Amino acid sequence: MNMKFSANPFSFASAAAITLALTLSVAYPAENDREGGKEEGIQHVLLVSVDGLHAVDLANYIKAHPNSALAQLSRHGITYPQASCSKPSDSFPGLLAMVTGGSPGTTGVYYDDSYDRLLLTPLIDGDGNPLGGNTPGTEIVYDETIDFDLTRPDAGGGINPQRLPRDPVTLAPVYPHSFLRVNTIFEIAKKANLRTAWSDKHPAYDIVNGPSGNGVDDLFTPEINSYTPESATTTRVVNTSSLRGTENYDDTKVKAILNQIQGWDSHHTQRVGTPAIFGMNFQAVSVGQKLVGNVNPDGSAVEPSLANGGYLIDSATGTPVPSPLLAHALDHTDGSIGAMMAALEANKLAKSTLFIISAKHGQSPIDPTRLKSGLTGFHLKNAIKDLVEPVAPIAQLTQDDIALIWLQDQSTTAAATKALQAGQSSAFIQTIYSGTSLLLGFPNPATDSRVPDIIVQPELGVIYSNSTAKDEEHGGFSFDDTNVALLVANPRIAPTTVLAPVQTSQIAPSILSVLGLDPEELAAVQIEGTQKLPGFGRE
Repeated sequence: MNMKFSANPFSFASAAAITLALTLSVAYPAENDREGGKEEGIQHVLLVSVDGLHAVDLANYIKAHPNSALAQLSRHGITYPQASCSKPSDSFPGLLAMVTGGSPGTTGVYYDDSYDRLLLTPLIDGDGNPLGGNTPGTEIVYDETIDFDLTRPDAGGGINPQRLPRDPVTLAPVYPHSFLRVNTIFEIAKKANLRTAWSDKHPAYDIVNGPSGNGVDDLFTPEINSYTPESATTTRVVNTSSLRGTENYDDTKVKAILNQIQGWDSHHTQRVGTPAIFGMNFQAVSVGQKLVGNVNPDGSAVEPSLANGGYLIDSATGTPVPSPLLAHALDHTDGSIGAMMAALEANKLAKSTLFIISAKHGQSPIDPTRLKSGLTGFHLKNAIKDLVEPVAPIAQLTQDDIALIWLQDQSTTAAATKALQAGQSSAFIQTIYSGTSLLLGFPNPATDSRVPDIIVQPELGVIYSNSTAKDEEHGGFSFDDTNVALLVANPRIAPTTVLAPVQTSQIAPSILSVLGLDPEELAAVQIEGTQKLPGFGRE
């Protein structure tokens, strides 16, 4: 099926969005599209991940805000309400699905906190304590803890190689991009002499560079968890403990996108042309869904209605609706998307740019009445460990609303599985993936050094954590975790809804196809046979 085009151009979300776009960037055509103002075909793809945005969130927001930026996009776009993200539904595999076309079994990346049975430990841990050791098998952590200095918001001072896992042969640090087993859309575009850019929340998102290490020309990764050292009069507030702080952080990346639309680099220092593939992730919605105890960026209290995020049950309909905090995050993100739309229009790039809105992951539970509390929810951090450890020592346990278990001795997998089955009720376990059931969706952990030996999916609403600072979490296989928004828009597309189930991994071959590049150059597409999204073609 080919795209259906209409004659109507974008109408934009609001005067405020246009003002923001023009305030942050001077409006004139980007260098690579200036000649004659021609916009024949798609020359650019702007990919945006609104982390945590469910398909139902998108539908409800558009219905309630018909003049919003997202509503404008949907009137000129293809909506896929049955889109699913990666399993596990973590940020790393979720983004990699979009840019490689592959699942964790192919990319080799299961979480930002995982394990590899072959690699060696870093030289130091995140606190600077010495580790070392040359026994194979180590936790793989690619988050803010590998930064040089979290007091530096400029990408935490970069990645400290001493905090990276090491190759067992060369002893060299394994950077995130080297950990990825397959190539990315950015590398394919670079091979075709097209410019690429991406912006995300940690320097560890170097992983999108792909195995070559140079897939992204302009990688902008301000550290979301940077902080100002506390003093006698201040407390430490990271961006994600404050919705306004997170929104301000998102604004920094939006400014980079607006610079790139103008043909500048992310820092507005060089004229380099608008990238062929570029984009960013938004964090505010995810924080708005999870946050309990919201504060202002300076640590002061907010008004009571904005203290907690998540969803509330509407008294009239009995269905979940966004809390005021989450509603604020949705409005702020929509305004930012509107600014991007306005900048594309002002620079005569609207028709030549395909705008894709999706999410690395969802979040659960949407229904707040399903959230387990007290000992039956947040205080379950040790439930899995207490069941497994007595019979099968654990090498690595990664938990959110999922539990990934790597065992020290893989011959104890059956014993660990039986122990979990015996404690299934007390640990609120819904499904145990082990042995044959695990192999239905993942490579064999006996031959692949990164595959968990056991995966535990708890009942909906259970978070394996002691934290009481979150209303939701992601990582699991539930519908709330995996059914994410997916909208592909361009002024010349007639509004279409595709009800067929799709995967966010189909975004990658679709992007290459619309740019006239060969999706089969992606290794994951070859391995998994990943198809373009239905209704999507260069025509």
